[in-house]
Amino acid sequence: MGFQSQIEEALQELESAGLRRSPPQVSGPQGREIQVNGRAVLCFCSNNYLGLADHPEIVAAARLAAENEGAGSGASRLISGTMDAHVEAEAALAAYAGMESAVLFSSGYAANVGTIQALLGPGDAVFSDALNHASLIDGCRLSRAQVHVYRHRDTEHLASLLESERPKARRALIVSDSLFSMDGDLAPLGTLSELARRHAAGLMIDEAHALGVLGPEGRGLAAEQGVRPDILVGTLGKSFGLAGAFVAASNDMASFLRNRARSFVYSTAPAPPLLRAAMAALPLVRDAEARRSALMANASRLRVELRALGLEVPMGVGPIIPVLIGENARTMRLSAGLLERGVFVQGIRPPTVAPGSARLRLTAMATHRSEDIDKAIEAFAATMERVEGDE
Repeated sequence: MGFQSQIEEALQELESAGLRRSPPQVSGPQGREIQVNGRAVLCFCSNNYLGLADHPEIVAAARLAAENEGAGSGASRLISGTMDAHVEAEAALAAYAGMESAVLFSSGYAANVGTIQALLGPGDAVFSDALNHASLIDGCRLSRAQVHVYRHRDTEHLASLLESERPKARRALIVSDSLFSMDGDLAPLGTLSELARRHAAGLMIDEAHALGVLGPEGRGLAAEQGVRPDILVGTLGKSFGLAGAFVAASNDMASFLRNRARSFVYSTAPAPPLLRAAMAALPLVRDAEARRSALMANASRLRVELRALGLEVPMGVGPIIPVLIGENARTMRLSAGLLERGVFVQGIRPPTVAPGSARLRLTAMATHRSEDIDKAIEAFAATMERVEGDE
């Protein structure tokens, strides 16, 4: 069998398992209402939590930067790609995060993979939450350090692993999401910080989904809990409404990453329009208390009313609301039924989540209106009734 035929066979296996993905096409700007396959629908699956992706001030900043600084950066940062916009954005983001320095990356995935790979190697140990994002998992693997996975949010299990495995390692690093992207629950950062100190380990926290949403001025869960990690990862693709990411740390840590993080060293630098847009978004995120209040109110209402329909919705804090279904095909039938009724909610299947835990992942936005939530709940009720009837 030729290589192309083997790929076709593997693709058919995905199809048979209900795991083949065909994303719908979205037209126009991201917002509470978007165009999906040419039709206006309410969006309940975006990470655009504060609704800033189409904010006119951010759009204007990107446009002005393209006119004055060009559309691209020309090279990697260590060649000729470090421009004024990079230096200024890193300083602004570091100050916002309450850290000495920051390093920009092209994506959150690149930030996590590059950071862990740079900091650890053979002879080191990394301790990772079982439900960490794929980018953290892949960074652990690529580092070639010894990887120890502790049960989700189980600090007693982590403590046991640190007791037995930390003495064997040169460097050690504890890595965790703060707000978990598929379950919507929170990491016990205070205990993680204490364990890191006790065992002379570093602490790396990915604040991707918490930044802009939790904590004073939206500075994340670590700021809310008074924890200062060694490495804080933030993304610009969620509450900031843009793309890209940054790692905030000490001056020495940032310098080390600029020299050793392969996804930084060997990538073309983020373009100036993106960075000027990020700087325009920063004060909007920092001062978005009214939006954060609206976001939390919308998320709370969705949780309450979805549970009232008899759906399995775990407890959580923040905008991520998983509706646990279990079976892949049923999950996607529900997603399709909701879209037919004008409500876009994406189904999440393995390998993003564990086998048997497929779910509909709703996300609230600050800009959702009361009538939007009414429509979503009505669509859920009607779709559940129809799918259960078909079964």
